[in-house]
Parts: sequence; C-alpha cells; structure tokens
Amino acid sequence: MALKSTICKAELQVSDMGRNYYNDHSLTIARHPSETDKRMMVRLLAFALHAHEALAFGNDIGTDDEPALWQKDLTGAIELWIDVGQPDEKRIRKACGRAKQVYVYSYGGHSADLWFDQIRKSFELTANLVVINLPAAVPQALEQLAGRSMGLQCTIQEGQIYVSSATDTVHIDLSAAASFPVK
Repeated sequence: MALKSTICKAELQVSDMGRNYYNDHSLTIARHPSETDKRMMVRLLAFALHAHEALAFGNDIGTDDEPALWQKDLTGAIELWIDVGQPDEKRIRKACGRAKQVYVYSYGGHSADLWFDQIRKSFELTANLVVINLPAAVPQALEQLAGRSMGLQCTIQEGQIYVSSATDTVHIDLSAAASFPVK
C-alpha cells in the first residue's frame, strides 16, 4: 500500500517591499511521504519570494511535467517555473524551453555547492534561468517553523527576508546566497 501525502496548512502573510506586494495566502501543501520538512519549507519560501494570486504548487516529486511551483497565464502558458533541490540538466533545459522564467532554489550544503558549480557552467548563456543556492543554515532554520498548521509572516526587503511564526523568526540574507546569473 502506498503512503499518502501529509496535508499541511499555512496562513502566509507576505510583505514584499521591492515589489509592493502585500497579501495573505491560505495555502494547502501536500507533502509527499519522501519529502522532508526542509524541502517543504524551501518550497514555502520560494512561494513567498514569488507570491502571486496565480502561483500554485505543482506535483514535482515523481514527475517531469510539473515543477514545485508554477504560474500560468490565462491561456495556460507557463510564465514562471520554480524547482527546489538539485534537478538534473535535462529537467532544467525542458523547463527553460517551456516557461518564460525559471528559478531553481538549491540547498543541501556541500553537495548543493558542487551541483551549483556544475550547473553554472552548463547554463551560463541561458537568459531565462536564475539559480539560487541557499546557504546550508537556511533550510535548517526554516525546518524549525514547520508544522501541520502554520501561521507565518514573511517580510522581504532588499535581499533581506524575515520569516516569522508566533514563536520564532528566521532571518535570511539572500544577498549572501550564491546565485546564477550573479545579481
């Protein structure tokens, strides 16, 4: 018998000063049995960084057809494709061909650093791809905020991100994250 996904609920308040985006989102997150709290929280962080009414969670585990998050326009064309982790080169190329803009949020310490260095060389001239390699401490800190029911506030300003719950706050300096193309 296959294990079922764990359903997590998040009430997420996003205040993104750079985009002048201020909105509340009631999110239902299906956490695959093989997905860790770290990965789920990186998906939630990616949602907050790109928050939009049309942004939705995809079914990325076990399929090449959907990303972790995506945003489609009214015609069904993919405007934004967001992957989390260390996708293979073929998957990234396919995403770049299908979407107007592609983001990859990698994490995982040394293995992510090695993956990031390898992928950077392969995609130097790809105009619609941004890869952000999060420092190892970020997913570990976000994991402490994970739960089946979460109330989170995310404030974003000039590369500084604060993700807060009722009991804790995580500060993320995205300007310290390795990114490609270099911003």
